[in-house]
Amino acid sequence: MAIKDPDHNTRIEKWKVFRDVCEARERLGVQDRALAVLDALLTFYPHGELDSSSGLVVFPSNAQLSVRAHGITESTLRRQLAALVEAGLILRRDSPNGKRYAHRSRDGEVEQAYGFDLTPLLARAHELAQIAQDVVAERTRFRRTKEALTICRRDVRKLISAAVEEGAPGNWGQVEAVYVDILARLPRYPERSQLELALDEMQLLRAEILNILEMQLKPENMHGNAVQDDRHIQNSNTESIYELEPSSGKEQGGNPEDERQAKSEANGGAKAKPEPIKAFPLGMVLRACPQIADYGPGGRIEN
Repeated sequence: MAIKDPDHNTRIEKWKVFRDVCEARERLGVQDRALAVLDALLTFYPHGELDSSSGLVVFPSNAQLSVRAHGITESTLRRQLAALVEAGLILRRDSPNGKRYAHRSRDGEVEQAYGFDLTPLLARAHELAQIAQDVVAERTRFRRTKEALTICRRDVRKLISAAVEEGAPGNWGQVEAVYVDILARLPRYPERSQLELALDEMQLLRAEILNILEMQLKPENMHGNAVQDDRHIQNSNTESIYELEPSSGKEQGGNPEDERQAKSEANGGAKAKPEPIKAFPLGMVLRACPQIADYGPGGRIEN
């Protein structure tokens, strides 16, 4: 009905509509060669804008269409024209004898034409533009999800390799198996929903690996910070810290050796030298921040 009674005030730039069709081709179910044929049909329309008041029927011969469609064969041309009709992008206006031609007035104006009607492109211009926008947005979401999965996968791979090389405690073989399984379940050409599911699982795996490493480092950091805090309070307060805190090593969460060293300091003995704090393995640091090597002697960091 929209094609039969179009809005005569509607005008649209023909190549803009063509670009929208190209973006939406997968949803419309047309192939690349069909787009080449549609491009050729639009070249036979003399105006830059599709306007129903000036007639939207083009009537080239198959030979002319084949030349402008990059020399495709006549059988292929027929199939792609049928595909454009089926997709609702053009209409056939057949003449009594099946040929394509036009009746012109004495002034040369086309009064009646038989060929391919481009009115569907004008009538569906807004719809095609919306489909094209949706396709572009979906493609952007797909690309960003794929990039996020690539980055997360790279992080997990580096963390596992660094943990194994540094000898960090943990069942890294099982972690490696989970990592491989997540990637193995992805098809060769995945959809966005499949990528998002894999990304969620990979992010959870990365969080678990980081949690394992942090739990191993947490006791060392807590011990190192406690020693530093004890010394600072002793230097700034005349009262002993041990009058304010439990004296039992079990209650403090420490060990007897730490308690003996602390009591020795409180009694004026030699101050115990705190153990160095190992924040992260060297290999992990260098992989996460390779530029830091530029600040080391000779462009290397070995310890």
